[in-house]
Amino acid sequence: MENLATAFLGSAAVNASKPALFWAEAEFSYAHYAGQVAWVADRLTKLGVRPGDRVALWLRNCPEFVGGLFGIFGADAVAVPINNFLKPQEVGYMLDDSGAAVVLAERSNPALAELLAARPGLRCIEVEDFGDSGPAPKPVRTRADLAVLIYTSGTTGRPKGAMLTHGNLLHNVESCRVMLGVVPDDRLIVLLPMFHSFMLTVGLLLPLLSGASILAVKGLNSPKTMVGEMIQRGGTLLPAMAALFRALSQLPPGVDFASLRLCVSGAGPLPLEILRAFNERHPKVPLIEGYGLSEASPVVTVNPPAGPAIAGTIGIPIPGVEVTVQDDSGAVLPDGTDGEICVRGGNVMLGYWNAPEKTAEALRNGWLLTGDIGHRRPDGWFVITDRKKDMLKPNGMNVYPREIEEVLYRFPGIREASVVGEPCDRRGERPVAFVAMDEGRQLDESALIAFLRDQLADYKVPRRAVVLPALPRNATGKILKTALREMVASGR
Repeated sequence: MENLATAFLGSAAVNASKPALFWAEAEFSYAHYAGQVAWVADRLTKLGVRPGDRVALWLRNCPEFVGGLFGIFGADAVAVPINNFLKPQEVGYMLDDSGAAVVLAERSNPALAELLAARPGLRCIEVEDFGDSGPAPKPVRTRADLAVLIYTSGTTGRPKGAMLTHGNLLHNVESCRVMLGVVPDDRLIVLLPMFHSFMLTVGLLLPLLSGASILAVKGLNSPKTMVGEMIQRGGTLLPAMAALFRALSQLPPGVDFASLRLCVSGAGPLPLEILRAFNERHPKVPLIEGYGLSEASPVVTVNPPAGPAIAGTIGIPIPGVEVTVQDDSGAVLPDGTDGEICVRGGNVMLGYWNAPEKTAEALRNGWLLTGDIGHRRPDGWFVITDRKKDMLKPNGMNVYPREIEEVLYRFPGIREASVVGEPCDRRGERPVAFVAMDEGRQLDESALIAFLRDQLADYKVPRRAVVLPALPRNATGKILKTALREMVASGR
């Protein structure tokens, strides 16, 4: 019975002595992780976790992420990866919504005590206690069974849990393996957070189920250390976001990646200027753009590594995935005509957890409606011409303004609030808040930012607030975000 756990344990049996993960100077073999998976699965079972139960994984990047993830699968449970930048109250919502009664976390996480204090019934396995032995798990989940709940922001401001099955993720891994030509000698570089759907599939599942290795960069706070690790360990494939490739394009002369064979940009658009600069600095290393979303496990399209890689496009569908451009009625539009990008294939989610209405809005006649606008070129390559209108992507993370606005409205004196994005060289994009105050009230911007930091993950917090007499609205009273974006673009 193939599922993610049995697929990994099979790979581990074949590659027992091979490094599965590099972490600074440390190496962790496939055999090490096979033992750790067995230990975690056994511990979860003894805690009363049963097949189909949800188990949260609240970790920053660390070697134990692998053992925790596959240990959850080994116990036939459902993994709920949680953004480690979130505050306890944000994490609490996901625990409540998913019904997760157990969390895997680091003892060193300063917010863990607050989370546990607020939830006396929540049980925690601290990764510092992980062992590397135990009875071998015998998972029985099928490809049709739920494997992961990936929480993605929604227009209501509340995250939604995208239900991904074992089959969804195995399908996406195999499609990516074929498309990217991943072989056992590859070392995939992981810089982005492992909880992110892009890294979960391409950075973790893809190499480990292909018998390759993960180069998890530890020294992220120091560019020199980060680059040194990538070079020292001979990374071959780098999936990352545009801002990282911008940084790599500015490396001083003499710093080169002889082992690097391919770079893949995802988790947001790749600006042409960044592509040009990277190609000038590293002419021997192809940088290709892809596209995906959590609801599709997540990879949908990519420019073929063998070419042609067409700048400004998201490439072609990966094997086993169909992409069309449809109008609001579901009719497929001709090449060159903008419409909604729609996806169909074995990688598409079952739906949203406990949200049948949202599921019905996202799935139509077997197609996933991405909410992204674009068109198909006559040569078959796809182009995104506009993202979901309101969504922001600071550091490649999906953030919907409504979530921030809900908190803004709780600040004393704010009458109206709206959030849009502005370009940022370092983060890709950052939120900007526009507010109108109650009559006679003045905004204390520093107090507002402090208030937001207490309620929201740091990357969601606007770096500035603009006070207007009143926010622009249309005839029906809806706030005109387009007008606010124009103000940001013009610098007014």
